[in-house]
Amino acid sequence: MPVVSFANLFFVSLIALSAPALLGFFPRLRIPSVAVAIAAGIALGPSGLGLVSVDIPVRILSLLGLAFLLFLAGLEIDVRRLRGRVLLLAVTGYGLTLVLGALSGLLFAALHWTRSPLLLAVTLSATSLGLVVPVLLDAGQAEGRTGQAVIAASSVAEFGGVLLLSLLFSTAGGTIGARVVTLIVFVALVAAIGAAATMAGRAVQLDRVFLRLQDTTAELRVRAAVALLIGLVVLAERFGLETILGAFLAGAIVGVVDRGTTTHPRFRAKLDAIGYGFLVPVFFITSGLQLDLRGLFASPSALLRVPAFLVALLIVRGVPALLFRGSIGARNSYAAALLQATSLPLIVTATQIGVALGLLHPVNAAALVCAGLLSTLIFPATALALLRRRRPPAGQPRPAPMCEGMW
Repeated sequence: MPVVSFANLFFVSLIALSAPALLGFFPRLRIPSVAVAIAAGIALGPSGLGLVSVDIPVRILSLLGLAFLLFLAGLEIDVRRLRGRVLLLAVTGYGLTLVLGALSGLLFAALHWTRSPLLLAVTLSATSLGLVVPVLLDAGQAEGRTGQAVIAASSVAEFGGVLLLSLLFSTAGGTIGARVVTLIVFVALVAAIGAAATMAGRAVQLDRVFLRLQDTTAELRVRAAVALLIGLVVLAERFGLETILGAFLAGAIVGVVDRGTTTHPRFRAKLDAIGYGFLVPVFFITSGLQLDLRGLFASPSALLRVPAFLVALLIVRGVPALLFRGSIGARNSYAAALLQATSLPLIVTATQIGVALGLLHPVNAAALVCAGLLSTLIFPATALALLRRRRPPAGQPRPAPMCEGMW
């Protein structure tokens, strides 16, 4: 067997354990544990104390963590919410986001902060649905008009960001026209796989087998989901698309097949355990280890890019939320703007792709990620203060936040 050291992975696992454990002692602090994990990676990595580095085991698990993160994000997309006027406003808002993002990208390109205004527009266009939903649940707004509007807008933005990033900035190369054709074929094939999975889920005999083995050591339902995830990641790679698109669509397929069923209530919890309990933290900590903070702190002009990107994020994603003002009111629309401007996973992913393609300097990538970190620390807490709290009736348990491992 080849000699492989797991020392760095051990330190990464300790960071993954310590971040939520420390936050657990201060439950009133609305700080996502992923922000603490990235900050710890920065402090202990090459930009800080230099105690932990990214070697082969850490890098491989980080890639799996990214795939599982996008898989879980796709799992949260509920197509039943995306309909009618709410869907129209969400799509219109995302179109406005891209326009504002393109203008911001042109401005930052003029300042020589990026070589691709379009990449910056896509980077600023997404909303982290996994960080938004817990805030809406805590405020008792998840099922109300405000919650429905924000969840629909966040779903469209997250899907659109992943799609555009994969289509326009694939590390596999090729022309955009060729990628469009490839994407159409890929989506058609994924739709066929999704239809086949839905039909298989309705087969009585197969359903009985899955039901009998789902909570045994076979864990058949979890294995099927993981096989679908890896299969679509490989398929996206073979088609020359970004693997994140395959992971995201795999989650969407599993979500459609699984949603509304009551025969396997622990299925989602098991997937969350694999993702948020093991793989996803490795990705975020590795992102912190790879950030070039020394270059960012080398000059005041470089450090000023962090608040500039944060303001751009608030404008690009926050302004479109005002489209909902007529239906949810001014105060709630301001809260929706803050929630829609909360973004981190896609920023981390997009900056890594941008650096790999030579479109983004590592210092600017670090500034963007820091802006995303600040958005997760500032915007949700402020939005929670703006939203009217609605406590559940006496005797009714308070709903548990989704993606609890992210907080």
